[in-house]
Amino acid sequence: MLVPWVRRVAARRLAGHLPGRGYSHGAGGKGLVLGAYSSEQDGGAAQLTSAGDAFDKLVSGKLRELLSVCGPPLKKGKTYLFHGLHQDFPSVAVVGLGKKNAGVNDQENWNEDKENIRAAVAVGCRQIQDLEIPCVEVDPCGDAQAAAEGAVLGLHEYNELKQKKKTAVTPQLHGSAGSEAWQKGVIYAEGQNLTRYLMEAPANYVTPIKFAEYIEQKLRSFSSNVKVHIRPESWIATQQMGAFLSVAKGSDEPPIFLEIHYLGGANANDSPLVFVGKGVTFDSGGISLKPSSGMDAMRADMGGAATVCSAIVTAAALNLPLNIIGLAPLCENMPSGKANKPGDVVRAKNGKTIQVDNTDAEGRLLLADALCYAHNFNARAIVNAATLTGAMDVALGSAATGVFTNSSWLWNHLYEASILTGDRVWRMPLFEHYTKQVTDCPLADLSNIGKYSRAGGACTAAAFLKEFVTASHWAHLDIAGVMSNKDEVPYLRKGMAGRPTRTLVEFAARLGQDSHNTK
Repeated sequence: MLVPWVRRVAARRLAGHLPGRGYSHGAGGKGLVLGAYSSEQDGGAAQLTSAGDAFDKLVSGKLRELLSVCGPPLKKGKTYLFHGLHQDFPSVAVVGLGKKNAGVNDQENWNEDKENIRAAVAVGCRQIQDLEIPCVEVDPCGDAQAAAEGAVLGLHEYNELKQKKKTAVTPQLHGSAGSEAWQKGVIYAEGQNLTRYLMEAPANYVTPIKFAEYIEQKLRSFSSNVKVHIRPESWIATQQMGAFLSVAKGSDEPPIFLEIHYLGGANANDSPLVFVGKGVTFDSGGISLKPSSGMDAMRADMGGAATVCSAIVTAAALNLPLNIIGLAPLCENMPSGKANKPGDVVRAKNGKTIQVDNTDAEGRLLLADALCYAHNFNARAIVNAATLTGAMDVALGSAATGVFTNSSWLWNHLYEASILTGDRVWRMPLFEHYTKQVTDCPLADLSNIGKYSRAGGACTAAAFLKEFVTASHWAHLDIAGVMSNKDEVPYLRKGMAGRPTRTLVEFAARLGQDSHNTK
């Protein structure tokens, strides 16, 4: 009988962990990711999923044998990598799923099973990618949609402009159970990856017009029930969107107002869900210039527009049964001689005047006019998204999107959607207390910043937007805190996060099912 440390070394040699002992995968072989639950007893053997059990039988129990001797029990989000167990799968990653049937965690406000699957599958797929194996089959782990999301989100990386790229890996479902849910998860994840792609791309590659044309191209295959209008500056002027135009005039890049109509409802005249997204494709701060450190990240200040447009692309791919309209005012915020100056007064579409006390609080000027325009559509609900305030990042960090809403019905739908996606939301206050701070203004009806400057900055920004809303179901999502990912979300690589695209898609799907109830 081998002593414990010898058993571990022997297992690692069998598993290809030691230098010079790895199994060289054959041409055409696939990687395989299998899940394992934590034991109910501390130190006990991991419990394989049904797919893991089936594979273990296929290899005459060798998988369990290796797991029993290769070290400590597999922890949540960790992996063991084995080579040479089966000719069709030269490399097998077994990933830790944590406790089985953990369910909804009321403290964390998410479904823990789904989050564990996403995180575990992502790390397993990356292990296979590091071996330069171009295809990986993924255990559905009891939730094929979550497994697909983990795989597709975990493998995504923006490398469009690099000559040296990582091996492109195609994830596939292992087995036939859950194929429909798997495909749904792929579509959800690809929607978020589209947002990540747009946010990560350099600002000279994603200008207002290029953004609009890229979304139009993505929607071209759904032309039977999607209409895309790319509105030029002349149209914006005829709409009297003076607040939006005042931001755009500082840049040589002409502004665009992107308008998308997705007609998925049974009746084209059914009241639509209206999404509105801030689309500042680069934000220098204007005359109120931002510090140079970190300014490159402001290529992602169109994250709101990217999120809502990608959500509509995803809704079309899923053929969701509701009507959705997407509105995205797109421009740059630059400090030229034509730019807004602190103290300037501009007039919004609804006639209200705005004193621009800080030109770096420009997103709310775009949204003010877009929200006024959104009221033309007899909306079932209006939801806007914007990387609006650094104060939101200070308040919640990257844990959740801040939601300001005048509707408990709307909040409940967003909240319940976020529990399923794991991309959480948190309700913030819309008190009159904050409204007074933006309406107490010496030169105009409103100031674009609160009179106490930094105090409650995310809340005063929301209060400002509320002045342009008369709809009874409206929500403002401040996504500044969730704009990028360092290491907080384990199934996303470092970079722009594309959040909360999947939550918006899930929210729209819920509205499609709940087609008439708005109470």
